[in-house]
Amino acid sequence: MESINLDPRYSTSEIPGRCVKCLAEQELNNCLLELLRGNGENRELEERFEALVSFLKAPGSAALRDEAEKYLAEGKQVRVKINLETDEPSYELIVE
Repeated sequence: MESINLDPRYSTSEIPGRCVKCLAEQELNNCLLELLRGNGENRELEERFEALVSFLKAPGSAALRDEAEKYLAEGKQVRVKINLETDEPSYELIVE
């Protein structure tokens, strides 16, 4: 299954930004809407939804979000990658 990438950004006068938590919640809402619209079982979408819920509830995700904010404040680009290839989702912070 494909991983989920969240690319947080700070707001500027031209571009509105979004934090990691806001992006995860937005993706979660998109998954929920798709699941509600669906006519059949979509296991991949269900797994994506469950991974996002897990990420938002995970105790370590708050520290990961704080670290991402720190790098954003330094002007770096960051990405949070939620890997779905194992039984338990794993989270990775990529700093560019």
